[in-house]
Amino acid sequence: MSIPFITVEGPIGVGKTSLAKAIADKYQFQLLKEIVDENPFLNKFYDDIAEWSFQTEMFFLCNRYKQLSDIDKKYLSKNTAVTADYHIFKNLIFAKRTLSEVEYEKYEAIYQILTNGMPVPNMVIFLDASLDVLVDRIDIRGRDFEKKISSDYLEQLSSDYRLFIDDFEKRHPEVPVLRFSGDEIDFVKNSQDLRTILEKVDATLHRRSFEV
Repeated sequence: MSIPFITVEGPIGVGKTSLAKAIADKYQFQLLKEIVDENPFLNKFYDDIAEWSFQTEMFFLCNRYKQLSDIDKKYLSKNTAVTADYHIFKNLIFAKRTLSEVEYEKYEAIYQILTNGMPVPNMVIFLDASLDVLVDRIDIRGRDFEKKISSDYLEQLSSDYRLFIDDFEKRHPEVPVLRFSGDEIDFVKNSQDLRTILEKVDATLHRRSFEV
């Protein structure tokens, strides 16, 4: 049997952490949460993306690499299931949008070296939502630096995510990708919506003969 490594992904404000925690709580999986607020460049990044993008993306890359390395050693390699509110592949989505062509080539080379041999999730949950829904949820969350995010940037990022997930499915046909729309469900406020998601997760776990 396979040990579950579930990744919840999607654009900023879509509800990744809330859903990852709900899944981890239901199955008693280890929860992995990405480091965001600790990034010292993030506030400057949203003031001047071109100036601070490389520093911001390198900080995230190094920290996510360390997190995933630790979780592989402490949990996955010891047959402990993990649910994460991100995966390191998201770095390429953001970097390609924010870095210059020359910077991105250097960045991708470093990314490939660091991620070589890293565990790939064996289930991906992709959350998507319209711009209006994302903006509302970002406002509710109330992070000061996120208030600086432009609607154009957020909308383009959502489009980048969709393209990336489509490509991920083609490159990893063995990994089930469950898609949910934040415009149609609100699993934070509506317990039935959460049950609907968890039922699909449960069905996928059992269909794929995961060890739970």
